[in-house]
Amino acid sequence: MSAIFKMELMNNAQDRGLYFWTFLLPIIFMVLFISIFSSGTMADQKDEVILSIVPGYTVMFVFFIMISMCFSFNKDKNNGMIARLASTPLPSSSYLIGKWLSFMIIVMIQILVLFIFGKVVYNIPLEQPFFLSLLSIILTISITGMGLALSLIVRTQNMGIAITQVVTFGGAIIGGLWVPLELMPNNIQKIGKLTPQFWAHDAFMQSMTGTLSFTSFLASSLILLGFGGIGFLIAWVSYPNFLKRAKN
Repeated sequence: MSAIFKMELMNNAQDRGLYFWTFLLPIIFMVLFISIFSSGTMADQKDEVILSIVPGYTVMFVFFIMISMCFSFNKDKNNGMIARLASTPLPSSSYLIGKWLSFMIIVMIQILVLFIFGKVVYNIPLEQPFFLSLLSIILTISITGMGLALSLIVRTQNMGIAITQVVTFGGAIIGGLWVPLELMPNNIQKIGKLTPQFWAHDAFMQSMTGTLSFTSFLASSLILLGFGGIGFLIAWVSYPNFLKRAKN
């Protein structure tokens, strides 16, 4: 497991495109949209915009890790690595956990960098750092769990990209990451509350302002972990079929 983890982490560290999607593009979007939506507004309104956009775009862009996960698993499948691993005593769980942990590290660093950027550039409040830290870990588990499921189900990289974009942008729109959920029609609000984006964004904003209660934290955490848990279960069940599709 440790060998898989180190190898995957090294491969990701050498991927310059990953740096663009993970760090540079989210920062560009934050700066651009904060400038657009806060232009000509009062100071308190500008603070509200920043308070929504920084965690909102952080939550949105961490979902793109699923594309990298699909690429990585698809590469292992097509270059014969999966077939070779299957002929060794290495348990399938060790392979999956090793790959999963490497992507967890990336997402955790991404969240940390984007919040540090928000603090340094826009002086965002971080009133409940303990809750923020736990939520970051829980969100990471949730997204990478879903990424594992997607990576083992899709048959092509293009399919992985398409599904990730639907999940990312669709969840961002109806989950309140772009437009406050209370401004949307009631039916959309109900659907939006079924997305992991809504629960992560709402919990982040509350913990940033110091208003997140333990009950709300627990509810958001359980829902996010539920998405991740379902993803892990799907990945576990799908692995035998994934193995059958692997090239020798």
